[in-house]
Order: sequence, then C-alpha cells, then structure tokens
Amino acid sequence: MATIHVDVVSAEASIFSGEATFVALPGESGELGIMPRHTPLITRIKAGAVRIKRADNGEEEFVFVAGGILEVQPNSVTVLADTAIRGHDLDEAKANEAKKQAEEAMKNAKSDIDLAAAQSEFATMAAQLAAIARLRRK
Repeated sequence: MATIHVDVVSAEASIFSGEATFVALPGESGELGIMPRHTPLITRIKAGAVRIKRADNGEEEFVFVAGGILEVQPNSVTVLADTAIRGHDLDEAKANEAKKQAEEAMKNAKSDIDLAAAQSEFATMAAQLAAIARLRRK
C-alpha cells in the first residue's frame, strides 16, 4: 500500500510525524484530501481538524490547527500550523470559555482592530469546538 510522510508542526513543537495513507484538512477554499503521489501544492489552511489515517494501524489521528501553511509533495505533506493541539488534548470547557470571551470582546470592541481580533478568536474557538464534536463522533 502506498503511503505519504506527514509532519504537523507548530512554533511550539512537532505534533505528528509518520506515514499515512490519507490526510484531510481545512484549506482556505474548502476541505482538502491528500493521498500518496498527490500533485505538489502550497496553500494556506484555516482553523479546523487535520485528519490523518495512519499507515501503521489504520486509525485516524486528529490534530486541531488554528491556521497555517500546507505544503504537499508527491511523497510528503508538511503542515506548518500557527497553533496545533492533538485531538485528545482539546479541552471543550476552555474552548467554550474562550468563545464566550471573544463574543464579549466583539460586543465591547472600541476599534476595527479590536473587532477583527475578537472575530478571529471567535472563529478559531468555533472551529475548535467543531473539531471536538467531530472527534467525539469518531
């Protein structure tokens, strides 16, 4: 079976490195599916779940990313994430609290810059909560 090497890294750490048979992630223009021997590609990714079907055991690995860059080569996928959290480390209570704080910040924004920052945080937390819901359905 053909495989593709996948690296998911953030500024803080390497989150995942290994062989996979399939990778799905949230591209800027929609969901992307990557298989071995995919055509080369560089694009931005938005906040959401990266799903990696591991080659060694067939299980899906979930990683939440808060945006970043994707590079695809025929034999490798590299996700350079702004922030990345392993699926099992996601905290629903913290994400809900951060989302509520972002909603408050949007209501109380005193400038366009404050509003844009609050909207960005809100979108990230909404994507994180969606990733948590998807992980639970697994």
